[in-house]
Amino acid sequence: MQWLTIGGDLLHDTIVFSTALIFAALGGVISERSGVVNIALEGLMVMGAFIGAVVTYFMEPAPYAPWIGLIAACIGGIIFSLPHAAASITFKSNQVVSGVALNFLATGLAVYLTKIIFDGAGQTKTLSVVFSKWDIPFLSEIPFLGRALFQAYPTSYLAFITVAIVWFVLFKTQFGLRLRSVGEHPRAADTAGINVFRVRYIAVMLSGALAALGGATVALTTTSNFSHNTISGQGFIALAAMIFGKWHPVGAMGAALFFGLAQAVKTLVQVFGLTKYIPVEFIYMLPYVLTILVLAGLVGKSRAPKASGEPYETGSR
Repeated sequence: MQWLTIGGDLLHDTIVFSTALIFAALGGVISERSGVVNIALEGLMVMGAFIGAVVTYFMEPAPYAPWIGLIAACIGGIIFSLPHAAASITFKSNQVVSGVALNFLATGLAVYLTKIIFDGAGQTKTLSVVFSKWDIPFLSEIPFLGRALFQAYPTSYLAFITVAIVWFVLFKTQFGLRLRSVGEHPRAADTAGINVFRVRYIAVMLSGALAALGGATVALTTTSNFSHNTISGQGFIALAAMIFGKWHPVGAMGAALFFGLAQAVKTLVQVFGLTKYIPVEFIYMLPYVLTILVLAGLVGKSRAPKASGEPYETGSR
């Protein structure tokens, strides 16, 4: 029974840690499927965490405050993604450079605004109203699976539902077909009457909303506040999950769960006191080392959408 409990805790922590990665990776999938590389997932997650925490703080003590925080984060993510969309689509600048610039801007702006709003503090005040875990009656008592699947945050359930929605939209709707065609062959899509610029703008904005949603879930579940290290590179891990998942929603979810498992193992190692034998720095490095190894192993094996990263010129051949 002890091993069942440990296994259930490990799976539970995996889902908790992977929730934000799933949202952000789905955002990356949508953007790159349209042909726009979105390196700015990290910055969008940072802004989502900041907006979600601040809005929730000012909405307290209302019990629905975290939900308002999530909605505000999505709206903020859409707005904050517009500079990247404009630079990449309208002005046809280098998409990687634009995304990196947005990452720097997001981190600096979020910390600066935090200091202004909270009287010079480097982080928001601890939130008193955040998402609590849903304990589903009867099902939560099932050995192993009960703890893992039926004592989770509502945002985790929302993440898996979003995977299904994104898959359906991409592969079963007319809009999804247009988005994928724009990412594969924008010239043919334009010839067929599809507005390439509009589809790409929508894709980048959806990407911003999902990435910001991922950032907000971190602030409103596990950390209960926002600071400069709330996200700590999770946006880049989400990019790796997108590539590992071969630009497919279900694949990205599976990769996010894999990286979530790495973080869960890190926590489990600390709980069992193995830090006496393993330097804690190596434990904190584990998710990022796995990210590098996975990406190194995928070189030449994963194919991005053909037009990914290529600005579209109207009338070009």
